[in-house]
Order: sequence, then C-alpha cells, then structure tokens
Amino acid sequence: MEYKLLIAIGVGITALLVMILKLRIQAFIALLIVCILVGIIAGLPADDVLNSIKNGMGGTLGFVATVVGLGALFGGLLENSGGAQGIANYILRIAGEKNASWALMITGFIIAIPVFFDVAFIILVPIVYAIARKTKKSLILYAIPLLAGLAITHSFIPPTPGPVAVADILGANLGWVIVFGFITGVPTAIVSGPLLAKYLSKRMTVSIPETLEQSTTTDDLPNPLGILAIISLPILLIVLKTVLLGDWFKDDYFSEWFVYVIELAGHPFVALILANLIAWYFLGIRRGVTRDDLLKLSMNSFKPAGAIILLTGAGGAFKQILVDTKAGELLASSLQSSYIHPLLFAFIVAGLIRVLQGSATTAMIAAAGITSPIILAGDFDPAQIALFVIAIASGATLLSHVNDSGFWLVGQYLGLTEKQTLQSWTVMTTLIAIIGVLMSLILWYLV
Repeated sequence: MEYKLLIAIGVGITALLVMILKLRIQAFIALLIVCILVGIIAGLPADDVLNSIKNGMGGTLGFVATVVGLGALFGGLLENSGGAQGIANYILRIAGEKNASWALMITGFIIAIPVFFDVAFIILVPIVYAIARKTKKSLILYAIPLLAGLAITHSFIPPTPGPVAVADILGANLGWVIVFGFITGVPTAIVSGPLLAKYLSKRMTVSIPETLEQSTTTDDLPNPLGILAIISLPILLIVLKTVLLGDWFKDDYFSEWFVYVIELAGHPFVALILANLIAWYFLGIRRGVTRDDLLKLSMNSFKPAGAIILLTGAGGAFKQILVDTKAGELLASSLQSSYIHPLLFAFIVAGLIRVLQGSATTAMIAAAGITSPIILAGDFDPAQIALFVIAIASGATLLSHVNDSGFWLVGQYLGLTEKQTLQSWTVMTTLIAIIGVLMSLILWYLV
C-alpha cells in the first residue's frame, strides 16, 4: 500500500509542475486535475475522490473567500481615496529626506496590508521618482526599501491573501500569524530594505525612466492618521482576541459578556467588516463619493480577488485528497524519521515550486497542501503551526526571476535591464526568504 501512496505523491507533484510549467495550464485547473490523479492512483473510489475535492474546496473557501473579499474591498476604498499616497507623504514628511529609505520601507510595510502588492507599487512608485529626482541619487536607494516593505507584508502578515490562505489550509491561528509576521518582518525589512539598498546604490546608478515619470498630487488626500487607524483596527482586534483569550489568562478572568464581545469583534470576519464600514463612510461618503460610485468601486475591487479565491480553494482540495488517501500520513511519518526540520521541509517545498513556476501565491498554496498532513499527524501547538505559515511564505518569496510577473513589473517601472533586476529585485527576494526562514527557526525554539 505504501508504494502506491509514494507513487501517487510523486506523480501528483510531477504532473502539477509539468502542467503549470510546460503545458501552461492555469494553476486552478492543474491542481484539480492532480487531485483526481492522486486519488485514482491511491485507489480511492470515484465518489470519494470527488467528495474529497468538494469538501476540500468548501472547507477552505468558507473562510478564505470571506476574508480575501473583505480585504480586497477595503484595499479598493483605500486606493481610490488616495489614502496610500497620503500615508506615504506623511511618513516622508516626518522622516525627512535623509531618512527617506527608511520612511519608504515603513510606507510599503503598512500599505501592503490592505492593498495588493502590484497595485500598491504602482500607486507609490511616483513618490520614489520624486525623491530620487530631488536628491539626485540612485533610484535603487529608494525603490528597494519600498519593495521590501511591500513584499514582506504581502507574504507574512494577514489579512493579505497569501498568508490568510496558507493559515486556513494549515489550520493556523491568524492572531499568531500576525504576531510572528511582524516579529519576522521587521528585521527582514531592515536588512533587505534600507541596508541592502545602501549597498546596491553604491554599485548601481539607476536614473528615473523618463517615459514612466508621473505627477504626484497632494490635493485633497485623506487624513493619514485616520487611514493608519482604519488599517490598524482589524489587525489589533484579531491580535487582541488571540492574546486575551489565549493561554495567558484563566477561563474565568473576564466576564462572560466581555469574552463574547472579544470573540465576536476579534474574528477576522467582523474585524474586517468594521474596518470596511468605517472606510466606506470616512473615505467615501464623507469625501463626497456617491453611493453609486462606491458600489462600482466595490465591484471592481473584487476582480483581482477572484483568481486568488479559486486557487486557494483548489489548494484546499489538494490538501484534502492527501489527507483522505493517507498519502499525507506517509509523508509525515517519512519526515519524522528523517533529520530535516519540519519548517525547513515546508520552506524547501515552497521554494522549489516558487523557483520553478514563478507565482508566489501558487507556491504558498501548493506547499501548504503538501505540508498540512504533517501538521495533522504531528503534535504542534498553535504558535508552531503559525511558524509553518511564515516558513512557507519565506520559501514562496525565494529567488524571483524571469518567470515571475513581479520581476517584469519592477524592472519596467524602475527602467532596469534584466541583469539589473536580477542584481537588485532577485537578490532582495532571496534575502527576504533566507532571513524569514531563519527567524521562524529561531522563534520555534523560543516559543
């Protein structure tokens, strides 16, 4: 029986990579085909194979679709209002020209929480142009810190879609993921952002691409402190629930009504609904945006979320088929008898998929599906499961190159050659991955 399961795992992973890399089949369809293939090879009855796919999709999307949808709506409101640019201008004004690299890193770190990576970069890159033009210094000195902040938050900190999807597939507590995401993200951003930028800018002189220059408007931008408060609200509520209702306090420490309120308000659904309602009023109605325009904006905001939601559901189906065929148990027992640390296993799987096919989201979700049976078979506490999310996110950030759309987006907007993009953007993503997994290993032995 074991050899059939090993064959099923091997054929499944190979088929997934061939379909995505060679045949260029969309990852959503490829994952579903692999689910069927693994189920057949492992000997599951046809009805069981299809029920595994249905249960895996349904179990995953019940949570992820809601969180990603609410997050996309929130990000759309922030983008449309000019809030992202307002925060950037505010932070830069406080930090000053001398500390612009650090200010841009902080800006990217904050903005990527509600706004998708590519959208946030396109919104904020004109500010990078403006600072580089004023200081006469290399564009790299300011672009890399912004990109580091954006990439780290995009990968490590919910409610961004990637870590939310991985956390749900692994059964991780979002509060713990947020806490460890910040603990890991801050030193990672410092090293891969301002420090790396300072090193690279001495070796790479990159001028502003004239054809891409854009004007930055500062008229009628929303209050940046208000924007920061709205962004912080759902994160604080989720973490508050994790801390107050965690192992630190006894069950009878708080009154019943207080526990009820915290459980309700600290759930990602309610926390994001509250943030959306506040943003809807302060960034929309109060600023004179009509209700019809807000409705159109909401519908447009959901478009980029659709592909992520479907892909995540397919990842959940892949996880379920591994669990139901017992292939995951075999994988888990094999890992337990080896010398490789489970976090390193998760990191390597995500890293291999990332390097081979390019998409960080696909790498995160596929790696989560492969890793989840190990967690089910192991005796891991909530904090350790959250660290698996960080390790997978780190691996999925590794070595962005020519098969990643982000590679070309950055190169185009910064006017870099392919060689320069490899020397800057690719080095930065690799540094993020290495520091991220090292931090997750350190935290593993501290918590």
